[in-house]
Amino acid sequence: MITLTDDAVAAVKTALSRASEQAEGFRIMVQTGGCAGFKYIMGLESVSRQGDVITETDGIKLFVDADSQPHVAGMTVDFVTGLNSSGFVFDNPNARDKCGCGKSFS
Repeated sequence: MITLTDDAVAAVKTALSRASEQAEGFRIMVQTGGCAGFKYIMGLESVSRQGDVITETDGIKLFVDADSQPHVAGMTVDFVTGLNSSGFVFDNPNARDKCGCGKSFS
């Protein structure tokens, strides 16, 4: 469903190791909002929720809720480090358009 690059895996593993509370994995959600119509919500997750699809990549559990699944199917998540900013980057084949920040899509 979702592919994490090696850099994304490393970033998530770092976040998990530094978390103040124990987390089982990483959640990616899509919610209405942002400047293009939908926005990505991400965070550490302790438990699965009803309807979640749970996949595992290099020891990282990835949780995706039922409503978000059609929006992120086939997506690749990368983590980039740059001079001006660092963060997750989404290559989503379901997005028709995206905003300049890359965190919102339609």
